[in-house]
Amino acid sequence: MAFVLEVLLGGLLSGVLYALVALGFVLIYKASGVLNFAQGSMVLLAGLAFVKAQAALAAIAPFWLAALGAFVFAAAILVAVAWATQRFVLTPLLNQSQLSLFMATIGLAFVIDSLGQLVFGSEVYALDIGLPRDPVFLLDGVFDGGLLINGLDLWGAAIAAILVVALVLFFHRTGTGLALRAAADDHAAAQSVGIPIAWIWFVVWTIAGLVALVAALLWGSKLGIQFSIAFLALKALPVLILGGFTSIPGAIVGGLLIGAGEKLAEVFLGPMLGGGIEYWFAYVVALSFLLVRPQGLFGERIIERV
Repeated sequence: MAFVLEVLLGGLLSGVLYALVALGFVLIYKASGVLNFAQGSMVLLAGLAFVKAQAALAAIAPFWLAALGAFVFAAAILVAVAWATQRFVLTPLLNQSQLSLFMATIGLAFVIDSLGQLVFGSEVYALDIGLPRDPVFLLDGVFDGGLLINGLDLWGAAIAAILVVALVLFFHRTGTGLALRAAADDHAAAQSVGIPIAWIWFVVWTIAGLVALVAALLWGSKLGIQFSIAFLALKALPVLILGGFTSIPGAIVGGLLIGAGEKLAEVFLGPMLGGGIEYWFAYVVALSFLLVRPQGLFGERIIERV
């Protein structure tokens, strides 16, 4: 029983990291109605910018000051990307089909990947942001030896929880958040009532970039900064399908379900199926879920009137 709970908790905490990437998708989809294929590339760019800036500042500043300076530098890079995306990609495609916007984000993903490799290199970089890495033993009074949990995963869960609460309050309690939701429903109608679409897109891409930066720091602390991080976007898609493309809490719930499910499947079904189940389990679950509830657990039900 203790081993099952340990695997389950490890999967749930890993799912939090999937959810952080999925959050970026949800934010942009809520504001523009388009799936941003470049979100994984933004995570990679954020991680590369941070680790390079941190290494440069560490030679002249204390650890925490260097980390803070690197965070500000990486955030500035992502704000610049948000402005350039709004100015040169989204605005020219205003009121075009969602397919056109989606194809534009695919091209943007390749541009960001190429520029990141050109400017920062393609090596694997270790990343340390000062979070505790020591294992934590939970419920040692209940189970013999307790449940072994990665301390970094616990910090990731706490940071993700704070981020989700802040984003939910932003979208539902602020004028800008309500304007973002209105712009997603109908670009032309939003413009007609005075909502500046270009500004809305810049704001939401900036926020999605900052979420990508947080995801990059947590993933990079665990796995290092490497170009395979860009493919995290593909793992976030099943999370979105389960949780719903328009729901911030849904991204978290979907991430937890995928993380826990694939860990349990890998440990208990992997030996029977030859291993490697972690790579495809999430997509099988998502495909099965599409047949039952295509809008996701927390997505808005699609009502068509004839």
